[in-house]
Amino acid sequence: MFSQVAKAVPNLFTMGNLLCGVLSITCMMSGFLETASILVLFSAVFDLLDGRIARGLKVNSELGVQMDSLADIISFGVAPALLFHAIAPPSILTSLAFILFPIMGALRLAKFNVKPTIGYFSGLPIPAAGLPLAVMGFFSYSNVWITIILAVLMVTPIRVKKL
Repeated sequence: MFSQVAKAVPNLFTMGNLLCGVLSITCMMSGFLETASILVLFSAVFDLLDGRIARGLKVNSELGVQMDSLADIISFGVAPALLFHAIAPPSILTSLAFILFPIMGALRLAKFNVKPTIGYFSGLPIPAAGLPLAVMGFFSYSNVWITIILAVLMVTPIRVKKL
């Protein structure tokens, strides 16, 4: 019985991450941009805790890894991109950044799931790319070049030490 509960706990945190991401999108669509930004930050807390709890309880699972990636693409890919798009002035570059950001995030997550690394990430992790957009969104600031650079950094071969 305990092992079943222990296996579920990290997944509940992953669902918290996903829930915050979906609620962020909902708030953003209703015009509550600051709340949408804060919800992305809450997603980061859940994302940080889910893996640590799974490792601490020794209940890592392939299902958890996949769920985490799916939650991350919503919370740190789609939600920040939509927030950016809602604030940025319309242009071809804005559209390019809006499209590029979640696509590069998904590619980065897929590459990590296929070929995990130990001790470092290859490319900027998607939470590290999505959080600056959320913070900028909180202050109603957008920058197309920062968004494009963050998108590209997610798929570059640079090594980023794991926390």
